[in-house]
Amino acid sequence: MTSVLFDTPGPRAKRRNILYTAAFLVVLAALVWWVYTAMNDKGQLDWALWKPFFTGSEAYTTYIWPGLQKTLEAAALAMVIALPLGAVLGIARLSDHAWVRVVASVLVEFFRAIPVLVLMIFGLALFAQYTGVSSDDRPFYAVVTGLVLYNASVLAEIVRAGILSLPRGQSEAALAIGLRKGQMMRLVLLPQSVTVMLPAIVSQLVVIVKDTALGGAVLTFPELLASANTMSGYYGNFIASLTVVAVIYVAINFSLTSFAHWLEGRLRRGKKSTGAVLGTQDVAEVAGSAATGADPAGSLSGIGDITGPKK
Repeated sequence: MTSVLFDTPGPRAKRRNILYTAAFLVVLAALVWWVYTAMNDKGQLDWALWKPFFTGSEAYTTYIWPGLQKTLEAAALAMVIALPLGAVLGIARLSDHAWVRVVASVLVEFFRAIPVLVLMIFGLALFAQYTGVSSDDRPFYAVVTGLVLYNASVLAEIVRAGILSLPRGQSEAALAIGLRKGQMMRLVLLPQSVTVMLPAIVSQLVVIVKDTALGGAVLTFPELLASANTMSGYYGNFIASLTVVAVIYVAINFSLTSFAHWLEGRLRRGKKSTGAVLGTQDVAEVAGSAATGADPAGSLSGIGDITGPKK
């Protein structure tokens, strides 16, 4: 099948693809075998090193679960704060008021340019000198602060780009029926841009989960990776402990990504347009409801149909 971006390979191209695939599989198998033999020669595959994870619950209840709990707490709190803050900053960058737009742009560009680890260290010093937060809680607050400041600025750019990616006719149609800019953003642009932004937003949420490990490496925050280091020192199985922790990270991030794909598909199916064109009476009703702030019988749901079916 031929499309704009892809031409159906011919017989020679198919043979080359098969040859490249076979060569790649051979190289991959050789690499896996090399890793296996190297670990086996060093005794890293001995059952004694992996036994704590398969024969009892001590490793999980003492080390893994407390660290995972701290990781999820910090990541969840950072997500809850960063998502709405990023949305506000992203919308503010599109404001017609210069003082709002400039202030939001300076904040976004400033915090987006600073490494998240620097923000965490700065937050730790800030809480130590200017607040009464106990020394046990400072690493947690510092990690959340760094994650929120950095990721909110990145999410702001995602929101701004998602809104700007919509066809201009959407905003023109909303303005034509008398919607104010706030109503247009809330009722027309944001709902449609969610599906565009969702993959990038979820990717950033995955980054939040992974970046909690920076707090454990530098700020003594007892998250999952820091707990794995302590566990490996107790059992003497550094490779095995890191492997188990890596599997847990993969499971968490894969769950987030899978949920995002499911939600994106559901939103896209729910927003399929009928292609119907509003009549004069329908436009009058929508304009009247917009003026009063009401939305009787879901009349605003047809705004997108003014410009024709959605792609």
